[in-house]
Order: sequence, then C-alpha cells, then structure tokens
Amino acid sequence: MLARSSALAAGRRHSVGRRGDGTVLAVGNTAAAECRVERWRDVVAVAAGNVHTASNTGKSHTVGLRSDGTVLATGWNGDGQCDVPRWRAVVAVAAGWRRTLGLLANGHVLAAGRNAEGQCDVRSWTEVVAVSCGDWHSAGVTADGSALAAGNNRRGQCAVEGWRDLTAISAGCLHTVGLLADGRAVATGERASGACAVDDWEDVVALDAGSHHTVGVTASGRVLAVGDNHSGQCEVGGWSDIVVVAAGSTHTLGLRADGTVVSAGNNADGQCDVDAWSAIQLP
Repeated sequence: MLARSSALAAGRRHSVGRRGDGTVLAVGNTAAAECRVERWRDVVAVAAGNVHTASNTGKSHTVGLRSDGTVLATGWNGDGQCDVPRWRAVVAVAAGWRRTLGLLANGHVLAAGRNAEGQCDVRSWTEVVAVSCGDWHSAGVTADGSALAAGNNRRGQCAVEGWRDLTAISAGCLHTVGLLADGRAVATGERASGACAVDDWEDVVALDAGSHHTVGVTASGRVLAVGDNHSGQCEVGGWSDIVVVAAGSTHTLGLRADGTVVSAGNNADGQCDVDAWSAIQLP
C-alpha cells in the first residue's frame, strides 16, 4: 500500500506527481517554492504538505523519496520540516502541516518540524509499515495491522488503538481513516463534515484523507468520496479506471491506469491543472 499511494500528492494549494522515469511534476501556488521540483531525479515517492484552508494557512512544502533511501524537500521550512537531507534508509515519506515523517527500513520513524501538539512524538514507534500526516496529528500502521497515532486528539482523531487488520491509514485535519484487509474502511474523529461516513464502503483498495473529506478507490477503479464538498472536491462519481487518489485541502486528484491524472475541486491556485500530465506511475 505504500507504493500505491506514493505517485500522487495533494497539498493545500498545489499538486505533485511522480513520473515513471523518476522525475516529478508540480502545479499550483509556489510562493514558498513548494513546486520547485524540476531538477529532482530518481524519485520513487512524493508527498505534499497539506493544511486546512484558512486565512492564516497556505504555505506548504513538498517531499521526495529517492531510490537510494535519501530524501529531498522544497518549500516552506519555518519549522524545519524540510531539514531532511541527512536522512538515510528511508522507505516511505509523509508530509503534513509544518511536518515531515520518514519511515525507515527497520520500521522506526523519523520526524522533522513542528511538535507543539506532540505530532512528532514517533521515535518510540516500532515495526511500522505505513505513515501519514494530518494537520496536527500523525498516524501509522504496524506490521501486525494495528494502528498508532500521536498529536492532537481533541476530536478523537487519534483514537485508533482498537483498529486491527489494517493495510493503510490516512490522517486529515480532524479525522483519521484506515483501510482494512477485507476492503472495508474505518474512521475516527470529527464527524460533522461527513468525512468519517465510510462505514458502508466495500472492495476498497486505496484511500486518502483530505482536510475535511475522504476519498477511496475500489477494485473496479471507481472512486468514492464523502465529506465537505463546498469546492466540488467530492464530485468524482464519473471517474473510472482509477488506481490511486490523493486528497488535498479542498481538491482531489485521481491517477488513471494509463498514467494520466484527473482532478476535482478548488483550482484557485492552479492545483487542478493536471490535464496535460502523463506517465505518472507507481513505483
């Protein structure tokens, strides 16, 4: 599941895609240099810092994992979230608001950036196989399929201790969603937006949590979406042949099997201008 979620990433105001040749594409707001990825090479996974849409949010960063286990980062670094060049033996990356996580080959997790809410308190985690960053919390899946979480839990977004048989996890602003091995989904956290309304999902193979919405892909390539739809980010019912989805603050991306990308939602900063993308490919 790590590989399935690493070709596409959606942030607050930008989108990122990893091409089959190891180069990276990015569109959207680049005021903090979050789209300066044109020189990146040999990249196997990408991540985009996301944060809920508000008047005091917007700056972001982008992270890339290279095949040799080193990590690249560009963009806003006000809290040291881009201070990752010395990381080694990394097998997966995740990016959130002011924060970056790196999963090591030995199952431990590295963190850089803001830790005011304890979202970087992941050093004690072991046997981890997947990680995700929300706004103020971090989540992970262990080798036995259980879940871990650290950080802000005011809405119960970190109440994942009872989850079992997970294959993937994704953290949003105030909610967390998990994918079970049998294709069902679970969710915890703020329910007012509807982003946790995944109880009836079946046959899901991948999912992602946006700020206040959740998207999932079924084995048939159909896309499901629940939660906030004020910007049209959940208008994905007509999509087909999708293999990966990425949910940003108020937009959604979908990767087709042919390497092209579709989008829905807020395009105020050009973050949905992905129609010309091609050869976006899973590692």
